[in-house]
Amino acid sequence: MADQLAMEARNCLLGRMSCPDLALIRPFLKPVALKFRQRLQSPNRKIENAFFLERGLGSVVTVSNNGRYQAEIATVGREGMIGLAIVLGTDRSGHATLIHVAGEGQCIAADDLRYVMMKSRSLSALLIGYAHTFLMQVTQTALANACGKIEERLARWLLMAHDRIDGDELLLTHELLAAMLGVRRAGVTTALHELELRKLIGTARGSVFIVDREGLKKAANGFYSTIFSKP
Repeated sequence: MADQLAMEARNCLLGRMSCPDLALIRPFLKPVALKFRQRLQSPNRKIENAFFLERGLGSVVTVSNNGRYQAEIATVGREGMIGLAIVLGTDRSGHATLIHVAGEGQCIAADDLRYVMMKSRSLSALLIGYAHTFLMQVTQTALANACGKIEERLARWLLMAHDRIDGDELLLTHELLAAMLGVRRAGVTTALHELELRKLIGTARGSVFIVDREGLKKAANGFYSTIFSKP
């Protein structure tokens, strides 16, 4: 039965768990639909649940103290989970987490996640290992935001989103991309046009199509990492 559960896991973290660990956590998991713009976590609010994404795209966003500015610091999809503060031993985060591409996943109550981590060292080690990978993504985002041109940052973001979805179409608006990159909408529109002229992407109302993934990597100019890449 545990072997079958491992084969059925559509989240990479759940899929990498040993059969005993997956059997341990499985009774506490509940399937959930993840809706566009759904807020899963708010800054400095107690985290009630963690989520293992199976389809869709989550965005971890930091907001300035006065609320005027925001930017994405990390992207989460089927490779990971939302609710890492619980894994790291606290009950709240300074960031917001929202769904920007609808999908579904598995939800687990914060107390239940703490329980299964306490019961299994290997399960705990796996989740802490993912926390390290997540922090690597955050540091690379900081580098890209500090040193990259808008076109390079956009190419990186599109690649990261492409890694985490099925197919080559991303349902994204210019406004959403601008908010995630922390730039003006006009800048994103110009950058999209530039990438489209180079035949790296195609665009339609509310969507972006990945046309030339290898060319997009070159356009990212070293800011894209293969910590997690499309299978």
